[in-house]
Amino acid sequence: MAKQKNKFKVGAYKLQVKRSKTGRGLFAQEAIPRGACIIEYIGRPLGLEEMAKDEGKYYFWVSDLDMIDGNIKENTARYINHSCAPNCEVDGPDGRIFVMAKRAIAAGEELTYDYGDEYFNKHIKPKGCLCQKCAPPKKALQ
Repeated sequence: MAKQKNKFKVGAYKLQVKRSKTGRGLFAQEAIPRGACIIEYIGRPLGLEEMAKDEGKYYFWVSDLDMIDGNIKENTARYINHSCAPNCEVDGPDGRIFVMAKRAIAAGEELTYDYGDEYFNKHIKPKGCLCQKCAPPKKALQ
């Protein structure tokens, strides 16, 4: 299968950071088609000492040897929350991370991707996963 031309060209989708079930989240303000490149996850490169400490919640491997800290003001993608049944996935050539739509995403829907086993086991599992798939449904008020 031939690679799509411009596969990693970020679309001009309207996105909004707002309150979500797990804090702040990133929401689509318009429909996003399946396979679309939505946003790039950016950050500052980490030094070897910082990588060894592995203390940041916004750290992301961008190659086999390089990691970035996405906890910077310019990185709107840092608001995308984890889900065990995500509507997005991450992909990219070495050195860059892009968030891609796994399926069509409706306007108003929160963007999510699977953070992976290492992050999940270290940061999410101990507190309990709050994603739509895992969290118990709220009981209706009577």
